[in-house]
Amino acid sequence: KLFEVIFFLNEQEAPYVKMTNAVCESYNKSWVVIHYCQLKAYSRNKTSLNINATFLEPANNIYLKMKMMKRANGYKPFLADYTIDACKFMRRRYQPFAKIVWNMIKDVSTVNHTCPYMGLQMISDFYKVQIPLPLPSGEYLLLLNWIFDGKPQFATNVYFTFIEDL
Repeated sequence: KLFEVIFFLNEQEAPYVKMTNAVCESYNKSWVVIHYCQLKAYSRNKTSLNINATFLEPANNIYLKMKMMKRANGYKPFLADYTIDACKFMRRRYQPFAKIVWNMIKDVSTVNHTCPYMGLQMISDFYKVQIPLPLPSGEYLLLLNWIFDGKPQFATNVYFTFIEDL
């Protein structure tokens, strides 16, 4: 009986996640220059995210405001709305939602060390989106606002479609 349950669980389809848009904006071009922020389509069902930015000044005091939105007659707040100390997080992975995002990008990013950050920062060919939480099917938006020394510097917003296991 246990074998049948395990077999049934293993036969389930994995959730389908597809990034549909990426929008990045620098609020202070004397500190952060975004060279590109784009999705590359490999096939109808697979896209990869590529972000390339240069920090012109050292960034030591970084906060990240993370907000997840779900589309329902416009985008509405859903599940997560956190502000974390990004430098502290890079020393000790203490925030669960941020840790989920970090685990997805750590192998394809140059942002894999502690503060300070300076020079070229990038995410290259990120396509492996694995969300370990049960989410209802729908269209989502992950808003990431980066705050250096108490001032918003840039935003990275990623839109995606999630289709749950059926």
